[in-house]
Amino acid sequence: MDLGLAGKTAVVLGSTSGLGLAVARALLLEGARVAISGRDAGRLRRAEGELATQRERVFAEVLDVRQRAALEAHVRRVVERFGPVDVLVTNSGGPPHATALEVDDAGLDAAFELLVRPAIHAVQAVLPDMRARRWGRIVGLTSLSVRQPIPSLVYSNLMRSGLTAYFKSLASEVAQDGVLVNTVCTGYFDTERLEELFAANAAKRGTSVETERAQTNARIPLGRLGDPREFGDFVAFLCSERCSYLVGAALPYDGGLNSALL
Repeated sequence: MDLGLAGKTAVVLGSTSGLGLAVARALLLEGARVAISGRDAGRLRRAEGELATQRERVFAEVLDVRQRAALEAHVRRVVERFGPVDVLVTNSGGPPHATALEVDDAGLDAAFELLVRPAIHAVQAVLPDMRARRWGRIVGLTSLSVRQPIPSLVYSNLMRSGLTAYFKSLASEVAQDGVLVNTVCTGYFDTERLEELFAANAAKRGTSVETERAQTNARIPLGRLGDPREFGDFVAFLCSERCSYLVGAALPYDGGLNSALL
């Protein structure tokens, strides 16, 4: 299937490793021109190396999305390099572990600045041109916690749910302009971030990383963690011309882990 992404320009935030990098790779394989970014210069260099075969269609830049001026400048440089942005995929690192009883003001502020505000700023940076050209795709990467809160990740539960509500509101406002907005409620995929969560849980519970991984696999109906390549392919479809009648959806992609009816 031709996804119609060849020659389109995509900005993928938080894309130097893990699922963000998987999305960038999938879009590149479909012929898109892709901007990758992240805070860690070392990870950025490694990501560039992994994407070397498509180097001419990759724009890579160190970026802290919490800095609005830097984020807006990043988008401007992408436009200068590749042309108007057709696709935006928002993504960021996760906040620290916390239960509901451990939430405090400093943690709330930090989680909002990491998970919510940058996504909104990125949308505001690319949306006017998408609406003017009457075509665009915006995909927000969230978490399965939007549908099924995770007890030890309350900051993530709060902020990703709020971000999903923003994208849902946005979707209905811009659909008639040809801009389709959806989110992905991401499950457990085999990434460095997940290994960090396993390690944190193991330390807290007095278990091992292997035990935490095995217990997670046992809860997933498919019996395994997701492959980041599977995730990249899924998001690439959401960003494509072939995905033309899906708007405002919060889609679980978790191997069947979520038990909600809707």
